[in-house]
Amino acid sequence: MRELRIHGRGGQGTVIASKLLAVALFREGHEVQSFPAFGVERRGAPVTAFLRFDDSPIRLRCEITAPNHLIVLDPTLIDAVDVTAGLEAGGTILINTDRDPASYVELTPRFTVATVDASEIAVRHGLGTRSQPIVNTAIVGASSSVFGWFGMEAVEAAIADEVPVKLEENVEAAREAAEAVRVAPTGEMSNV
Repeated sequence: MRELRIHGRGGQGTVIASKLLAVALFREGHEVQSFPAFGVERRGAPVTAFLRFDDSPIRLRCEITAPNHLIVLDPTLIDAVDVTAGLEAGGTILINTDRDPASYVELTPRFTVATVDASEIAVRHGLGTRSQPIVNTAIVGASSSVFGWFGMEAVEAAIADEVPVKLEENVEAAREAAEAVRVAPTGEMSNV
C-alpha cells in the first residue's frame, strides 16, 4: 500500500486535488481511499487530505501518519508546521513553489524534493486569482511526472469527470505542470 498526504490551505484545491489523484489512480486499476481533514475555518486555513492506494482492497480507516510521499500546495506551511512528520526517509515531497528544489537544504538530505510553480501556471490559465490561485489540476499534472503512478491520459480523464468548469484550461494547466517539474534527488545539497 502507498500513502500520500497533501498539505494546503483552504481555497487552493487541496480536497479536489486528492479526489483527482484518486480518480486517476482508480482509472489505472488501483483500489483507492481519499479523504480530507479540516476545521470550521476553510478559506486560507490549513487543510490536509489523505490518499491511499493499493492493488488489494483497503480496509484501513484512519488518517495517514506515516506517508510515503507528500504534496505541499502552500510552501509557507513547510516553516509553519512540521509537514514532514512521519514521512519515510527517501520519500518524495512535491512542493508548489517557484524555488529550485535543491534550495530546500533542510529537506534534501532526507527526501527527494520536487518543485513546480503550480500557482503561476494556474494564474496563467485563469484558474482562480493571482492572490488565490486554484492549483489542484496543475499539481495533479505535476504528480503524474514526479510519482509515475499514472499517465496524463488518466489525469485528463479525471479532470473531465470531476472538474467540468474551465475544462480546457484545467487540462492545459495539468499538462504544463507535468512538463515544468524540477527534481533534486535525496542527498543533493545546494548552497542556494
